[in-house]
Amino acid sequence: MLPAFFSSLSEVLQSGPLTLMLLGVAIGFVVGILPGLGGSVTLALMLPFTFGMQPVEAFAFLLGMLVVTDTTGDITSTLFGIPGEATSAAVVLDGYPMTRRGEAGRALGAVLFSSTLGAWIGALALALAVPVIRPIVLALGPPEFLVLTLVGLTFIATLSGKSMLKGLIMACLGLLVSAVGIDSQEGIPRYAFGQLYLWDGIDIVPLVVGLFGGAEVLQIMLSRGSIAQQEADTGHLAGVRQGLVDTLRHWWLLIRTSLIGVGIGVVPGMGGSVAQWIAYGHAQQTSKHPEEFGKGSIEGVIAAGAVNNAKSSGSLIPVIGFGIPGSVSTAVLLTAFLITGIDPGPEMLTTHLNVTFSMVWVIVLANLVAVVASFALLKPLTRLSFISGPLLVPFLLLVLTLGSFTANNSFNDIFVMFGASALGVACIRWEWPRVPFLLGVVLGGIAERYLFLSYSLFGWGWIDRPIVLLMWAVLASVVLAPVLKAIRRRRARTKTEERV
Repeated sequence: MLPAFFSSLSEVLQSGPLTLMLLGVAIGFVVGILPGLGGSVTLALMLPFTFGMQPVEAFAFLLGMLVVTDTTGDITSTLFGIPGEATSAAVVLDGYPMTRRGEAGRALGAVLFSSTLGAWIGALALALAVPVIRPIVLALGPPEFLVLTLVGLTFIATLSGKSMLKGLIMACLGLLVSAVGIDSQEGIPRYAFGQLYLWDGIDIVPLVVGLFGGAEVLQIMLSRGSIAQQEADTGHLAGVRQGLVDTLRHWWLLIRTSLIGVGIGVVPGMGGSVAQWIAYGHAQQTSKHPEEFGKGSIEGVIAAGAVNNAKSSGSLIPVIGFGIPGSVSTAVLLTAFLITGIDPGPEMLTTHLNVTFSMVWVIVLANLVAVVASFALLKPLTRLSFISGPLLVPFLLLVLTLGSFTANNSFNDIFVMFGASALGVACIRWEWPRVPFLLGVVLGGIAERYLFLSYSLFGWGWIDRPIVLLMWAVLASVVLAPVLKAIRRRRARTKTEERV
């Protein structure tokens, strides 16, 4: 297997695959920066160009483009508070506050470096896991996926800030929004109010773009200032070195959140939106300074950056192993297998092992190229955060509008974006947490679908399945961890007061 692993590198470095990979990286770089367009949409648009390509060439082009969108999507999330991808929303929570403090270079250095290392950890996991992952994933069913979704929902408590009640209310509002659309069991519209547009539900892209990006743009417009509220030392790449050091200093957090991304990516249908919030919630729970999260925590930036790219590698595992797409983008990528005449499954581990390992190398090299290019542009990028708000806002509003429209080519998505922007401004003004709302929207539909399938297949007997019982234990530990931590802090505070 090792000879095939290294020989696949020589195939990727040949002129044809290497040129196509660099072209894909360039396209992915632009797509990642532009909010709303999305890697999966661009992947579908580029798919026809792979006709006639050899398998290694096709995947060098497509994967080179896809994996880079996750990396560069973090740039606009950090600089402008506008998620370049829906899976970059968690980066906004701490990356953007750091930019407003004048630490854009440090935040970008940390998020780009952690994205690269996360991608490499994910690529290593992909190389090691493909031969052994098949029996594990086949052992999981709808009940296990349902409990895993519930684990994600428990992080509402962690991400609610000071007011648990406000967090629960926002989460319930998010669950209500997730119920809009055609009922998957009954086949009838719910909360559509006679609008055909709502039959498909409310798309996550304009919702995320408005809730985080639109709200921040409106805040800039109202303040009439620049994004960065205080000057920073823009010399020597504006603090990028400090961001790199921070990432290496939190190496254990980087590894943990990367593995969370790989693990969630493997589960079909869960997607990067789920992975980022689970990883972010885990980072906050295990941090020595959880109160800094949401206000510019470097740990939050590292966790969100690492998980994004790692989950992309994880989502490739079920596709390569047995042809089950783990996300929308890998579902589109599955078509490339058919175009190039390759059947996913056992052939990818035997006859076409070189193609499998070439994917690993493309993930490593494409992220390296993208991050080097990003670092080269960091200095001019950080200067954008000091441009006057009245000059920058019209451009940002145009980007927001185009990003929302291109998600589905629907003007209704623009209205959703503006509505979400208004909600985001209200949340900022009256200190209501936005993350539980988004978590409810993302996980609500997934939980409903798996609950229906679990009950249909097993009745209420799904509750005590062996793997489900193990996951219930994990769920209980996630719920009890912050409670026990609060009790320990209260006891420590009481002892300190008694000594005084």
